[in-house]
Amino acid sequence: MSLRLATFNVENLMRRFDFSGFRNQLNQDRTLSLFEIRNEAEYKQLEQARAIAHTDDTRQLTALAIAETRADIVCLQEVDNLEALNAFEYGYLFKMVGQGYRYKYVSTGNDSRGIDVAVMMREETAHGQPIEFVRMTSHAHVTYEEFGLHTPELAALGNEAYERIFRRDCLEIDLRVGGAPLTIYAVHFKSMGGPRDGVPGREATMPIRVAEATAVRRIIENRFGRDHAAGKRWMICGDLNDYRQRVVIGGDAYSGHRFDVVNETRSCLDVLLADGFCENVVERRPEIDRWTLYHTRGPQERHLCQLDYILLSPAMARRNEAAVPDIVRGGQPWRTVFPPGQEVERYPRAGWDRPKASDHCPVAVTLDIA
Repeated sequence: MSLRLATFNVENLMRRFDFSGFRNQLNQDRTLSLFEIRNEAEYKQLEQARAIAHTDDTRQLTALAIAETRADIVCLQEVDNLEALNAFEYGYLFKMVGQGYRYKYVSTGNDSRGIDVAVMMREETAHGQPIEFVRMTSHAHVTYEEFGLHTPELAALGNEAYERIFRRDCLEIDLRVGGAPLTIYAVHFKSMGGPRDGVPGREATMPIRVAEATAVRRIIENRFGRDHAAGKRWMICGDLNDYRQRVVIGGDAYSGHRFDVVNETRSCLDVLLADGFCENVVERRPEIDRWTLYHTRGPQERHLCQLDYILLSPAMARRNEAAVPDIVRGGQPWRTVFPPGQEVERYPRAGWDRPKASDHCPVAVTLDIA
């Protein structure tokens, strides 16, 4: 009995217009910044037209990427709300996969922009095994103080002990697939952002992601028991906004690119992978072929890295020793630099920088859960 599972950061599946660019040029779309706009009313009309045209292409590409995962269950990040997800599934995804993801679960998390984690699933697997929803538990309310995780590093970043740990949520979904119990922890950790007072964004925000990772581990251990968690059927899926390796890109398209694998000294993943607590099954792929995101701040700063994860409990990993995840990269824009031999056919209408399915690539894996 097999289950196909995927995770994907769809990047702001939003229903709201952001009109702040008229007064704050830092928020203005680069297309509109080229025009002379006389007043705010004119700006709003132009922004609506631009957003509608742009997001229609983007959402078609996003739907193509999800369809290519062939997943029975998809964990999503950056979903505005259930209404947006329903509209997207009916208006875009349904046209590609037919009767599909009828069941969707979203819980309002802590992100002030309203971008939440979500899980959507079919009624049954591709092999006809029923997928039954049992319960959903949000952990968005958990505080640093409650879990004893407040540190001087967090205090230096302005995080108080009474504040909530998760920047979005750790959404716990209990299911039965073909009668077998399964628990999914859908997460989206704190983003890295840009430099802060001369400190690289990843380093500056690391204490928050470490706290989030520690909290996820604590939630699982509290649920199943520290001595019994390894033998249970669970997985952590989502965008952890961190990596243990990068593929640093040098050179250029004319002289040839160089691709060098660099190991990081610290990552929030270390908390979850320590002592064999769980396994990052993407690490079963070659080091240079694990990336799910292309990062660039111009030619002087380019790398490929894994931000998107399916982490399996030891019991699930042992049962699926031969399972190697797929990474769907057809929705990447043309600016993404692919290592030799990894090139894929882009989806129709994918642009140099946009439209694109997402900066992230979906990760999908077929699991034996018998």
